[in-house]
Amino acid sequence: MDTLSQTFSALADPTRRAILQQLTQGGASFTDLARPHQISRPAVVKHIKALEKSGLVERTGSATRPVYQLSAAALREPVDWLSNYQQFWDSSLDRLDDYVREVTEQKGGKA
Repeated sequence: MDTLSQTFSALADPTRRAILQQLTQGGASFTDLARPHQISRPAVVKHIKALEKSGLVERTGSATRPVYQLSAAALREPVDWLSNYQQFWDSSLDRLDDYVREVTEQKGGKA
């Protein structure tokens, strides 16, 4: 699986997105990451491993006391990919706005 697909696959799960949100506040232990989620420890391990595999999370610290951190660099590729679509939608919405103004002015109203 290519890296972009792996990243989107990891981001597709709400628990993984919540873990990433937690990590925006800084590094966290496994216990800190698991605490707010109503799922088993093995499930949390599985989510963290998926985030690590995608490159979104890095593990530092010792083997017995790992600290997990957000790897913002891994978000660069999906952000770049999505920015192409943002430009498309911005342009499309600008054209729609121009059209609505034109039609409104032709009818003698205000936009």
